Parts: sequence; structure tokens; C-alpha cells
Amino acid sequence: MHVDIDPDLPERVGDALRETDATLAVAESCTGGLIGAAITAVPGSSDYFDAALATYAYGAKRRHLGVNRESLDEHGAVSEPVALEMARGVRDACDVTWGVSTTGIAGPTGGTADDPVGTVYVGIAYAGPWGSESSYATASRYVFDGDRTAVREQTVERALEDLLTEIDA
Repeated sequence: MHVDIDPDLPERVGDALRETDATLAVAESCTGGLIGAAITAVPGSSDYFDAALATYAYGAKRRHLGVNRESLDEHGAVSEPVALEMARGVRDACDVTWGVSTTGIAGPTGGTADDPVGTVYVGIAYAGPWGSESSYATASRYVFDGDRTAVREQTVERALEDLLTEIDA
């Protein structure tokens, strides 16, 4: 499998994290570790990158990230509530500034009329300083075109772009 991700993007993320003295951990389902691989391809990423958890199965999401069984039952793994819980879970479990999550249907099967193949949720969670009440989480839904590899590539790039947008906000 060859994955083609813009190498400039993880470098820009690293620069932004360094500039803000922030740290990052990621929880990946449909991307299966590709975000972590992209981040760690940058020399010096150990300055700001803590962990990548490939939490592909329901059980892994529950065990490692604290995702609610009720959220998985009610909404399914590919949903905004689960993306939010995954992002918060990896942020808190790894005690980092930023948590990023991805969950989606990369295909070629698994899509429905409401959630076709290519449907992905990206979650971003920020840990503000204690007592500041500035911590938050957000999730966005995307529908990408292409085969499994293309959907995963687009998800990695979108997750990194969404993170940059939040850091710069």
C-alpha cells in the first residue's frame, strides 16, 4: 500500500505545535495509524507528539479511549458523538494539549444511504489550562470520493488541516 500525503502538512502542524508549546496524540480508526506515521515522518516530532492509538474495533475504543457503549450502540462508530469521545479520550488518556480522532467508512463496503463509503468524522479536542474553562471538542463530517486508499489519504490531510485551523484560532 502506497499512501500519498502532502509532506508539508505534518511539518506545518509540527511548527504550529512548537510555536504554541503544545502536544498531540491521535486516536485513529479508519486511518489505522497513518496520521501518526505522517507526524513521526518529521524529524524532531518527539518534541510535540506523544502517541497514536489505532482504535479500530468497538472494544478498543471503549478500553483505550473511554468511548461509551451507549454512544456506540445508539450512533455507531462512524458518528459525531463517537468522534468527539475519541478525541477527548486520547487527549485525556495521553495528557496532551490536542487530541485528534478519525472514524469513518473507507470502503469498499460498509456504506449506507445515510453514510456512504467515504463518510468520515474528524474530532479535535483541546485541553486548556486548568481553571480556564477553555477546553473544548469539535467534530466535522466529511464525505470523500475515491477508493479505500484515497479516502484514508484525504482523511489524514483533512484531520491535519482541521488541527491547524484549531491551533491558529
